[in-house]
Amino acid sequence: MSERGNTPPVRLDPWAETDLDLLRRINAPEMTEHLGGPETEEKLLDRHRRYVDIAGKGTGHMFSIVLLPELQRVGSIGYWERAWRGETVYETGWSVLPEFQGRGIAVAAALAVLARARAERGHRYVHAYPSVDHPASNAICRKAGFRFVAECDFEYPPGNVMKCNDWRVDLAEET
Repeated sequence: MSERGNTPPVRLDPWAETDLDLLRRINAPEMTEHLGGPETEEKLLDRHRRYVDIAGKGTGHMFSIVLLPELQRVGSIGYWERAWRGETVYETGWSVLPEFQGRGIAVAAALAVLARARAERGHRYVHAYPSVDHPASNAICRKAGFRFVAECDFEYPPGNVMKCNDWRVDLAEET
């Protein structure tokens, strides 16, 4: 069961050229410790370009998370296609800047991104793969209505295998 009533108001804005500074803040060591650490500037610029371009490819969407009514950009969230266990699914992931963590912002953003993915009617499932050692992200999955599937090995970044939890939302189910 999700905690829809306990989340702060957020808006998801499509990722834009102007979000590069936000991505640099997200790339900090404390934000990437469960993801293999910060990326180089070159890799970060490549990631930014992918985020800007993804919507035009029809394979997903990336967003900046905007806290309302302050209109502060406080993180990122998105969903994109990936092959998983013989089918094409959406994967989702999020980051909320440290000074805004613990307020339910990631849960609110996850609920909003799930609603967008559901409305798009592209794929049946959305998966999240937080590290087994990241209790906050696993709690976000629970609170946003994901169902735990299993522990799994997950390669991220390329060449680095992590032990993760596979969480899934069935977009065909009513909310």
